[in-house]
Amino acid sequence: QLQLVESGGGLVQPGGSLRLSCTASGDTLDVYAVGWLRQGPGVGPGVGREGVSCINQSGTTPNYEDSVKGRFTISRDDDKRTVYLQMNNLKPGDTGIYYCAAVKRLGCRVAGPYDYWGQGTQVTVSS
Repeated sequence: QLQLVESGGGLVQPGGSLRLSCTASGDTLDVYAVGWLRQGPGVGPGVGREGVSCINQSGTTPNYEDSVKGRFTISRDDDKRTVYLQMNNLKPGDTGIYYCAAVKRLGCRVAGPYDYWGQGTQVTVSS
């Protein structure tokens, strides 16, 4: 069964950058579309996570939520079983727990649905 582990979160000042990584084990990653979603601070467990970006199996069709277009870039390296989210010009509104998720479906939709989830990594944008 596919397992996902996120890394790369942390505290950064507004305007700064972070690169998140999502590393897979238990299966090859190249048959999965992979997405990044986030849950902002103070959002209750019953509220859905916000889709940020996703990438299809071939890596040719990345999709982004409007507020991150031009600032975030998603990419994948299937040899390393890793998907990356490069986040530039970070804003306080980007603060939250970022989750990596995957689904064995052709193409990708930012909002999902997804079948496999990581545990999340905290991103805090604050001065």
